[in-house]
Amino acid sequence: MSTVREEQLNLEIPASDVSSRWQKLINWFQPKASQPLYDRMLFTVAMALLAFGFVMVTSASLPTAERLTGNPFYFAIRHGIYIVISLAVMLATLRVPTNSWNQQSGKLLLLGLIMLLMVLVVGHEVNGAQRWIKVGPITFQAAEVAKLFFCIYMASYLSRREDEVREATKGFIKPLALLFIAAVLLLMQPDFGTVVVLSATTVAMLFLAGARLWQFFAVFITCVLALILLIIVEPYRMQRLLTFLEPEKDPFGAGYQLMQSLIAFGQGQFSGAGLGNSIQKLQYLPEAHTDFIMAVVAEELGFLGVLAVIATVLMLVSRALIIGRRCLMQEQRYGGYLAYGIGIWFSIQAFVNIGVASGALPTKGLTLPLVSYGGNSLIISALAVGLLLRIDHERRMLGRKVAPRGGAE
Repeated sequence: MSTVREEQLNLEIPASDVSSRWQKLINWFQPKASQPLYDRMLFTVAMALLAFGFVMVTSASLPTAERLTGNPFYFAIRHGIYIVISLAVMLATLRVPTNSWNQQSGKLLLLGLIMLLMVLVVGHEVNGAQRWIKVGPITFQAAEVAKLFFCIYMASYLSRREDEVREATKGFIKPLALLFIAAVLLLMQPDFGTVVVLSATTVAMLFLAGARLWQFFAVFITCVLALILLIIVEPYRMQRLLTFLEPEKDPFGAGYQLMQSLIAFGQGQFSGAGLGNSIQKLQYLPEAHTDFIMAVVAEELGFLGVLAVIATVLMLVSRALIIGRRCLMQEQRYGGYLAYGIGIWFSIQAFVNIGVASGALPTKGLTLPLVSYGGNSLIISALAVGLLLRIDHERRMLGRKVAPRGGAE
């Protein structure tokens, strides 16, 4: 008995070793000045979302892919290819100095607006919405590109005209005029969800730049009135609002998708039915692997899974905001405002996507960044993460008083 007891004692891990391992893990996420100059927490969280998205897209898309193509892994393979392309884009972005984006911000904004205009002329229509431009086998969504380019321009504008934004009304109005042009082009597609995300991001960036409080009240009232008008003039928007308020009145018509999503949330309960065991993805829930992927997460992984996804997205957003604040403290105004803009954009889009799937918001066609199926959204989101990593790299290099190199370490 004594020999067995000694062997058990030898198998126990000393408390000092456990503490040392935790300290090593903390040091890896928060490296000291002598360690590699990039935000490991941001990179790890982004990779975790990409990996989780691949698993959930594979699980959610199997029945649909089998029905449409005869290959149950059709969408999973395509999503894997999109992830590889996204990682390549992210690495390429790390090689580009942020000042290059700043210098080309005006041209990029113009390119984004031209692409939105092209959608209306030569756009490819899917499910009644003309939002895509098709060039041979490649189809891309101009709105995704426009969101990023608008953020890049806004960061450049605020870094150059910060005093004008704070002291003069015209400094506040100028970007809103450009936002109005972009919103009109988006509403003609129609793409109301992108208008909401773009508008909220722009106004939030102006607020962080120090615009006056009364201006926000004026913009808020204007947006509310415009929202009411847009709902009244378009019957399908009024139908969506009524369906959102009482989906059970038409469970097999306009309220079908929301009802199926709510059923998925209810069936998941606390710990879920298990990965791959969703019933709603078996031809009951439309768009299960795209806009409503959180419903499948809720059914298969339960409340714990949904909570983990929300916490991970919040970690990504918080790192972006922390990078933005640190850049502004070091007088890197362009990088700071761009990091703020990307963080706000991700948070609003994730909030809308999860809110729609859970029935808290009316239906909008927005993906969950880095998780949902969709090449355009995935690539642009990865590019935005690459920008964040590059901004943080340059900030750390400046903190060391060393000129930034061509790529992040």
